[in-house]
Amino acid sequence: MLADGRSQGGELADFKAILLEHHGATAVVRLNRVEKHNAISRQMADELVRCLDALDADPDVRVIVLTGAGDKAFCAGADMAEAALGRYEDADADAPPIEGGHDWAAQAAVRLVRVDKPVIAAVNGYAYGGGAIFAVCCDIRICAQSARFRFVGATYGLAVGASMLPRAVGGPMAKELIFTARVVDAEEALRIGLANHVVADAELESVVLEMAEQIAGNSPAAIAASKEVIDIATSTKDAGRREFEHNVALRQSEDHAARFRAAAKRVVDRDA
Repeated sequence: MLADGRSQGGELADFKAILLEHHGATAVVRLNRVEKHNAISRQMADELVRCLDALDADPDVRVIVLTGAGDKAFCAGADMAEAALGRYEDADADAPPIEGGHDWAAQAAVRLVRVDKPVIAAVNGYAYGGGAIFAVCCDIRICAQSARFRFVGATYGLAVGASMLPRAVGGPMAKELIFTARVVDAEEALRIGLANHVVADAELESVVLEMAEQIAGNSPAAIAASKEVIDIATSTKDAGRREFEHNVALRQSEDHAARFRAAAKRVVDRDA
């Protein structure tokens, strides 16, 4: 927690997989599974959605910051060990496609996209898989020099990030990063538009909070209107629906099953 931050009390105080702090009109949401490199569990996804619902409805909150607890990772992506135990799929079979279907990590990402208020990703350490998607779903990305991105969906047989990444880096670069699943360091992220700014690790949160304070001092109504118009101008709704449809089919393939089993086994063996 930052020295001048106050923890969230009341009905949101029971969070375990995330931490919520307030700094004036800025709410800092910290992904908090340090021992798992802040990997996305079902609990984390559920808590993040609930937290964003509350913050979006709170008139005292003007800016939201998303970051990772600890100094090694923003978010390592989906918790593969949990996924290997069969808890990756959402129990609600009627969830509509736009909500991420049965994928609860995708549902949390969709909720990030739909936040009315400006959301800044403070990317500390690596953001892989679903963690990279969380960052891309934010409006602004400020990265520590230690930040690393990797869009890994193709390595386990899914089309992940194909609808959102082009909005940040353009089509050709999005294809390269998704097709190769290679690591992107902070300086390259800045060069290709994946990061707005890169700062020293020790300065990340102070820089982010300074920008958040600057945003919070402007008209909330004008910022909300501007965000809506910019999002319409760069709309990914149809692409997101098509990505969902492809992933429904890909999840049924033996290629995905084999790749997913192998990836999950590596994680389970590593953590054993």
